[in-house]
Amino acid sequence: MTRHEWPLFEVFVRAKRGLNHVHVGSLRAADHEMALHHARDLYTRRNEGVSIWVVRSDAVAASDPADRDAFFEPSADKVYRHPTHYAIPDNVPHI
Repeated sequence: MTRHEWPLFEVFVRAKRGLNHVHVGSLRAADHEMALHHARDLYTRRNEGVSIWVVRSDAVAASDPADRDAFFEPSADKVYRHPTHYAIPDNVPHI
């Protein structure tokens, strides 16, 4: 396998003060282990991260931004998410 045939990996880094991993870029590598090492060298050169995730790009499933309205609209019909359908006991404060 030549370098041009290596799969593309997406790189996510969690900053020292952050709670979430954030997508920082992409790279090509022969396998996950090589992708982790390259991601460390490319995206955390100044010790800005505490955790790195790499995932093959072909394994990422994402919604299409063009379908945003149709994709997220059904969340409004999930009535069980609204507390108006539950009886709240009198002894439960701050709800």
